[in-house]
This record gives sequence, structure tokens and C-alpha cells, in this order.
Amino acid sequence: MSRVAVVGGGRSGEHDVSLASAAAVADALAGRHDVVRLTIDREGTWRDHSGQPVGLAAAIEVLRTCDAVLPMLHGPHGEDGTLAALCDLAGVPHVGSPPRAGALAMDKWVTKLVAGAVGVATAPGQLLTRADVGAYAWRGPVVVKPVAAGSSQGVSLVDSAEQLPAALAAAFAYDDRVLVEEVVHGREIDVAVLGRPGGGRQVAPPLEILAEGIFDHRTKYDGSARFLVPAPLADTERTELERAAVAVYDALGCAGLARVDFFLTERGPVLNEVNTIPGFTEHSQVPKMFAAAGMAYADLLDLLVTDALAGSASR
Repeated sequence: MSRVAVVGGGRSGEHDVSLASAAAVADALAGRHDVVRLTIDREGTWRDHSGQPVGLAAAIEVLRTCDAVLPMLHGPHGEDGTLAALCDLAGVPHVGSPPRAGALAMDKWVTKLVAGAVGVATAPGQLLTRADVGAYAWRGPVVVKPVAAGSSQGVSLVDSAEQLPAALAAAFAYDDRVLVEEVVHGREIDVAVLGRPGGGRQVAPPLEILAEGIFDHRTKYDGSARFLVPAPLADTERTELERAAVAVYDALGCAGLARVDFFLTERGPVLNEVNTIPGFTEHSQVPKMFAAAGMAYADLLDLLVTDALAGSASR
């Protein structure tokens, strides 16, 4: 039995989602490992299982008593590689991607550049800052999104030039860089890639999201969206999606689990984004995909911990 720290919460707008993921993960692992529950509150203070503040220095000492850390911090200040970097500096193995991959994947603009370099299509778009936003020329319906935010926060579908200022303001509330992308028409398909310590890549059955309009923050959590898993795909479509997902996963340098989201268009897959710490309750997309492959939720988590320990031992 290993001693595993599960870290949830965080300073991002996904704090509550992260708490739900961390609680579910810790509960599922409790029968198989000695689980240490740690939380980072909205102000960045580390807290123990009872909610008492312990501070960063004391939290690091707790982490050093563990065999592995399972980060469940979604979004900035966690998924962007910061927690992975802390674990590396503390000398504690962690589940998931290394700091560089987390940082690259969180940056949607850089992810587009990396995907393009390995031949994976992305939506045509433009990067804007507050300094140059006035020079943007309206060309038709677009999606406006923060460069580095999760759970579709600050994302807007803009149908007219009159809606653009409010959409930009909403996106700039989450980041100082914003993407304005052409609208892509296609089926929304998620692909989960699991990298194994020996270099193998396991891809779960893809999942299709059925939602009215864009799959924004409200739609993600109000229960109106439906998930189809396995997604009804032709063999050629599934193969193309899997190849694109693994290509982006490898190009970013991901490890452990990552969810790679696509639009499946008439011309093939178009990458939307990459999540290196996706939502992870039993009812989240990634666990559903692996359940469709016959892997139970607790077994998947146990595998992630085992792989992290094995990968650390081999380095």
C-alpha cells in the first residue's frame, strides 16, 4: 500500500470542480492506498484534511512523506504545470504530465502552434492582447476565449460585431491574452490518451458531446449535455482521431492521462484543446471513456498511481 497525496481546490475559477474531482479520487483510492488529502483554498493557502491552514512549507513536508502525489488542480495555478513543478522540486513523484507539458497545453495559442507543426488542424484564429484589441477587424461569427482558462470559462459565441466588446471583456476577465477563432462546424469528440511507463499509448473509446450551441461553462455543468460513449464513428474516423490525439499528446510531451478534444468535420479532425488534468469524478468524460473499455474508476486511478511510481523508479 502506497501513501498518496491527493491535492484539490486551487486559485483558479475551477476551484469547486477541482474539489469535487479530488474528493471522488481520494474516496476511490482510500481502500487501496494510504490517502493524504490536501486542499489549496481560493487565496492559495494550503490546508490539511480537517481544513486547518498548514502553509506551503509544511505542505511540502507532508508531500515528502508520500510515495506519490495525484494533482487534481484544474486550470491555472495547478494544471498549467505549477503543481508538477513543485512536486519535482520537492522530489516527490506525481501522476500526470511534467511541468513543461502542463504549461504548453494550458496555453491554447501555443497548443495551436504545436498541433500545426505535427499536421493536426486547428481553427483559424488570432491572438489578441488588451493593447492590440482595437486593431481587430470583424470578419464574421467567431468564438472568443481566454488563452489560459478551463471549464470553458470566459468563452463566448459571437454572431455580430455588436456582441464582440462584451465577449472580449468576458475573456479578458480570465486572462490578459485572448483567442478569437473562426467557428468550426463539426461533431464534438473527446479522446483520452494514457501514456504508459514503457512508452506505450492506450487510447480509450472516444466520447461524443451532444449539446445545444457551444459546450460552454453553463452547459458543462447544468446537466443539459449528453455524452455518447463509445461515440458512433466509422473505423476510419476513429483511427484518424486517435492518431491526431496521440500526435498532439506526444508533441506536447504529455504523460499519464490527457483528454484531447476535437471537432470532427467533413475534412477530418480539428483540434479544440488539450486537458492534462481533466475533470475526474466517476461521471466525468475520461472515466466514462475508460469504463467503456472495461476499466473501473478505482482501477484506473490505481493504474495512474502505479505508473507514476514505476516511471519515477525507471528515471
